[in-house]
Amino acid sequence: MSGLLALLDDVAAIAKVAAASVDDIAAAAGKAGMKAAGVVIDDAAVTPKYVHGFSADRELPIIWHIAQGSLRNKIVVLLPALLALDHFLPQAITPLLMLGGAYLCFEGAEKVVHAFAPHADHAVEADFDTKDPTHLEEEKVAGAIKTDFILSAEIMTIALATIESPSFWMQAITLAVVGAFITALVYGAVALIVKMDDLGLHLAATGRTSGGRAFGRGLVLAMPKLMAFLSTVGTAAMLWVGGNIVLHGLEVTHLWAWPYDTIHHIADIAAAAVPAAQGFVAWVVTATLDGIFGLILGTLLIPLATRVIGPAIAAVWPKKKRAA
Repeated sequence: MSGLLALLDDVAAIAKVAAASVDDIAAAAGKAGMKAAGVVIDDAAVTPKYVHGFSADRELPIIWHIAQGSLRNKIVVLLPALLALDHFLPQAITPLLMLGGAYLCFEGAEKVVHAFAPHADHAVEADFDTKDPTHLEEEKVAGAIKTDFILSAEIMTIALATIESPSFWMQAITLAVVGAFITALVYGAVALIVKMDDLGLHLAATGRTSGGRAFGRGLVLAMPKLMAFLSTVGTAAMLWVGGNIVLHGLEVTHLWAWPYDTIHHIADIAAAAVPAAQGFVAWVVTATLDGIFGLILGTLLIPLATRVIGPAIAAVWPKKKRAA
């Protein structure tokens, strides 16, 4: 009997440790997910464009294929690669984060420039007119998964930098949880967004009450505004997150700490002026100044990316070769 009691006591101790580990993983995953929220918002804002132009019955299958590719990017490719890098060459994590942050600044600034100086793009319409729909769908899914890889790499790297655990397996499990949760969150939201207008049309046509039909019409009318709002929020998030990553990297590597320290000093002064909402004010000021820095950096990077890096990639990896 004493042996059985000792065994039960050991089992209870193991269960407590396991429960604590689950709590630690959940807390770390939540913290990492919040840190990567800006990139997540942009991911959700960018993805709906890949189903634009397809029939309604193909929208959810396309999103499902992209979600599968996104999860594969995070779990199969990025998770082991980042853990290996963190173990064998941890000093490379910050430069990689800064590189990804600079890319986010470039993408965000390019969207801002495009908003003020739009140019016509008939590529999508031409594709639908000249290509087989099945082949075009495969190309769109492949393109979305490639774009997702960059955003997923940034999300997973931010998450890894946020996780504070000496345990390799805790890091691995937390990263896997973050990757799976964010993928489900992003593509679940995308699926809801792209089908919202269909739901509105259905309610407008078949609603049993005038209120239900009016709500359906309201959904249809609201969707373009919602998509525009998401695009704006996504762009702002890219600039804020990208700027913050680069500034923090400059401070951590001691290359140029002045901008990061100055922004936080200004945020502290602003927060002290509003005692009732110090945390919120500090966040707003910091995010705004980070975003301004991100916009400036991204704008400076546009000519470098379009006139140097882009042509260099095209010369080494021609479009026909990429299509093959």
